[in-house]
Amino acid sequence: MEDSFTKTLKALADPSRRKIFHTLIVLASAIPITQVVSEFEISRQGVTKHLKVLEDAGLVHIKTQGRQRYCKADAKPLQEMNKWLQFYDKFWDDSLNSLTDYLGNKDV
Repeated sequence: MEDSFTKTLKALADPSRRKIFHTLIVLASAIPITQVVSEFEISRQGVTKHLKVLEDAGLVHIKTQGRQRYCKADAKPLQEMNKWLQFYDKFWDDSLNSLTDYLGNKDV
């Protein structure tokens, strides 16, 4: 069983899913899947498969109203990814500062 962080990484590893997720975040409201399909040069079946992966990762919520299915992005799963990336951001800052200090102490 995959943890939520792994599901998030795998969901966003695909460029099409990143574009779909970004579009939904920018629109910031629940939109019909037909509207999502019209935004991309992917078949409805392809968009639906991408949305399912995003939904399984918790990045998209899909709700049915009558005959229409609406989807809305949820950025909460990105919080865990952000915490993970912050460690590496600090690591690189510290590494670059050490390099700067080292190079600053060299007689060139």
